[in-house]
Amino acid sequence: MKNNIIAGLEDRQIKYLGETWAGKAHDKKMADEEGVKLPEGYEVYRDLGFQGHDMGEGLMVMEPKKKPRGGKLMPLDKAANQDISKVRVIVEHVISGAKRCRCVKDVFRNWRAEFSDLTMELACGLHNLRSDFRIKNY
Repeated sequence: MKNNIIAGLEDRQIKYLGETWAGKAHDKKMADEEGVKLPEGYEVYRDLGFQGHDMGEGLMVMEPKKKPRGGKLMPLDKAANQDISKVRVIVEHVISGAKRCRCVKDVFRNWRAEFSDLTMELACGLHNLRSDFRIKNY
């Protein structure tokens, strides 16, 4: 099972949770069909699985640059990829925070319709509660 997630960098909370899809669905196709649009002026850090997906006008999209076939990246491109990775690791930590609930990351054997969506929503809600509690207590 797969979901698209949009996370905030400042508060490390899940801002958007997409529908639950079969594991072999492509990330870009999922995003295209869900039709998520962001307000103008946002910075978007995404991986190359979403290359070509339009999230709205006036966004600053940051994607890592691929190494050319048989060549090397220029030092400036390599440094830019490292900066992007430093930000994207925060989002990966947010995703792992939601997957702290084992029922989300293990094989889901419940046969009821839309129960996997509800399980993921609850896991994201618990992550947001934990991160909210963590921020307020510092």
